[in-house]
Amino acid sequence: MASKFIKSSFSALQSIRSTNIIKKTELQYNQRLSDKLGCNLFFKREDLQSIRSFKIRGAYNKIIKSNPQNKTFVTVSAGNHAQGVSLTCSSLNIDHHVFLPETTPLQKINRIKYYGKDTLTLHLKGKNFDESFIKANEFCKTNRSIFVHPFDDEDVIIGQSTIGHEIYEDIRPDIIISPIGGGGLISGIGQYSKIINKNCIIYGVEPKNADSMNKSLRNKKINTIDDIDIFVDGASVKTVGQKTFEICSKIIDDIFVVDNNHLSYSMIDVYQNEGIILEPAGALSISCLDKIKQSKLKGKNVVCILSGGNNDIYRYPDIVEKALLYQNLKHYFLIKFGQRPGELKRYITKILGKNDDITRFEYLKTSNRNDGAVLIGIELQEKQDIVHIISKMEKLGFKYKKINPDDLLYNYLI
Repeated sequence: MASKFIKSSFSALQSIRSTNIIKKTELQYNQRLSDKLGCNLFFKREDLQSIRSFKIRGAYNKIIKSNPQNKTFVTVSAGNHAQGVSLTCSSLNIDHHVFLPETTPLQKINRIKYYGKDTLTLHLKGKNFDESFIKANEFCKTNRSIFVHPFDDEDVIIGQSTIGHEIYEDIRPDIIISPIGGGGLISGIGQYSKIINKNCIIYGVEPKNADSMNKSLRNKKINTIDDIDIFVDGASVKTVGQKTFEICSKIIDDIFVVDNNHLSYSMIDVYQNEGIILEPAGALSISCLDKIKQSKLKGKNVVCILSGGNNDIYRYPDIVEKALLYQNLKHYFLIKFGQRPGELKRYITKILGKNDDITRFEYLKTSNRNDGAVLIGIELQEKQDIVHIISKMEKLGFKYKKINPDDLLYNYLI
């Protein structure tokens, strides 16, 4: 089985290299993080792929292996996978159908149309991914089309394994860190790596409240996350695949779960220092580095898979906000303010330091003529200054409630 997988992976690599729509991406040494962590850290730059995502590899391999002449292909995705299928099919002049939820943003629809060109038919069906998935499969059965699954397909997994092949062409890794959505990427890379070098450690990373593989492996059966957090849209999968679950149970050494604030900080950090624009899923592998014991990293060749860079610029205010919260530089309070002239001035001069800033001030309710509830957002330059702010408020008699990101009130007000 091992030799068969390696042969299939090599065949997929040769096929991929025969086309001009998929490139061998750079394995980029990162001096800053290598010095910080005491290891040799490399970024596998799949964000520089033709569609700015690794997904093109699996989509292409599946379609080519299906002998595509005179056939129609169908998929369901509102993101990178659909773009990979559309670019592959348009380059081969093959008819294909992409099913999307009715709520899909216009920006994503336009990107899929751009890659699909004249060979694409779009279907906006269903209120969410699961309903759209059902409609796509019904269409496949009725029209005898070929379904290109986003992750739970052997040929798709083998297509993703070509990333592992490319890594080993350049270095011999000790640790590979990969994001996990449905599990296709880590299944491909992990299988290839364990066959070539059984001592290489494979770490997976998932978003908090979207860690379906983590929960499934720990419970030793596939688990579905109903109330899923979709901030990391490229890796938020309610239910992992049967194939990927079975593979991951054999090849993953450990899984780390990263919250959105931590992840946002990593996105901003790598942008400010390396100028790399990543989507949330693309930054997952970097985000878990400080969760790994430094002794396990020291002196090792460590590869982080940067899986994609399709981020919507309109999301950046939210990402910046979350990054500040992670660094404890942004705080929100509900404060009872007196209804008298000069009260805000008193708060600013008596409570805030010279480097502190009010980023939000909003009266929520005036309970009577004497006072009212105010929502205040404060941004700091030094995280320890929050202690002084709270101490001054208590000393001057300001009644307050600090709103933390885990509070239900936070989600309602902020």
